[in-house]
Amino acid sequence: AGSLEVYAPVDISEEITQETAAALVEEYPGLDVHGLVCDYEVHLERVPQALAPRLIAFLGGTIGNLYPGPRRDFLERIRALLDPGDHLLLGTDLIKDRARLELAYDDPAGVTAEFNKNVLTVLNRELGADFDPRCFEHVARFDEREERVDIRLRSLCEQDVRLDGIDLVTHFAVGEEMRTEISTKFSRPRLEAVYADAGFELVGWFTDPAEDYALSLARPA
Repeated sequence: AGSLEVYAPVDISEEITQETAAALVEEYPGLDVHGLVCDYEVHLERVPQALAPRLIAFLGGTIGNLYPGPRRDFLERIRALLDPGDHLLLGTDLIKDRARLELAYDDPAGVTAEFNKNVLTVLNRELGADFDPRCFEHVARFDEREERVDIRLRSLCEQDVRLDGIDLVTHFAVGEEMRTEISTKFSRPRLEAVYADAGFELVGWFTDPAEDYALSLARPA
């Protein structure tokens, strides 16, 4: 066991990064904090070098939102940053009963549906589109072969949508769907294979009592 000397929080939000860094410095006066405002998928290599050994922590299950190719590329980039003795601590959501998963992503209160439809509001604002969120419904289903929740928006009518920012007009038929997100679920054997494919070795596995979620510790193979 050792003590943490340098911590580099990474987030896309400058406000959150500044608040986090300030709070940590106040609570841990001896900690050297280097906040980094960036997109981790694009600017990963900007993470400051620190005294060895290093631990890169990627928590919360976000790794499940990446498709297999980008997921492997992301882990390989992390692997390239690590030296012998360094580790990766990764959070993953584990496979559960299909009905439970689909209920989690299509809750009766409609919270997830509103979150999903907000994608259309963002497209309207950022790309000058004219999506009408009332003309789409939220769809979430578990793909057993891919072991992931597939999240989509389904068109409720025949419609054309303009996206002036990219000079595009796209047509939606009744019932046509567009995927907005995936959320892959993992088992220990699957994650071991994912790690091996990216040059890692699984060395630690920690779950909650119900085995809904896991933290795994990996090192360069």
